[in-house]
Amino acid sequence: MKSLPQLSCALALVAGVAGCRGSTSKESPIVGIRNMYDQPKYDVQEESSFFADHRTMRPLVEGVVATEQETDPRLAQGRLDDQSGYVLTIPAEVVNDPKVGGMERLVARGQARYGIYCTPCHDGTGSGNGLVRKRANAGGATAFVPPTFHQDRIRHMPDGQLFATISNGKNNMPPYAMQIPVTDRWAIVAYVRALQIARPLGTEATP
Repeated sequence: MKSLPQLSCALALVAGVAGCRGSTSKESPIVGIRNMYDQPKYDVQEESSFFADHRTMRPLVEGVVATEQETDPRLAQGRLDDQSGYVLTIPAEVVNDPKVGGMERLVARGQARYGIYCTPCHDGTGSGNGLVRKRANAGGATAFVPPTFHQDRIRHMPDGQLFATISNGKNNMPPYAMQIPVTDRWAIVAYVRALQIARPLGTEATP
């Protein structure tokens, strides 16, 4: 059995600890290296007062090529070497890349990427009736109409043009060049073509 002084000390300790729980302080935190705690930075797309053009996101320095940057215009832009038009089909270098493993695997990869980036607007069949469109229409934004991939215009569009549309965006569609790597964009093109083959022309009305 504990003595009275011991009980008194124990109760005082418990009361002291309980009194500290949930307490706040207006004092500045003690930080050994202040500049590591409070770092000046800009958020993405935030206006900058440091640069003359006021852009936080800096463009590439002229003449500099990133290590992972594709420089072949056929692969990176979907355009012919002389910039006279778009490549008609997915470049063989993409399909035969050992990391890709052939057209079958390219289409499978495209299906996965399509499900992430394209289905919300274009739906799983490419008809243009995704959830984003349905919600836009419910909110009164009836002008938001993603195209169906099963219309004649897109069926006859060069693969390079479809790739460029994914890369650069069009109308309400944002560009995906920064989010989706080059090979994955070609994979999406391959999967869109597979969707078109699966649904013959004339079996679906254009929205």
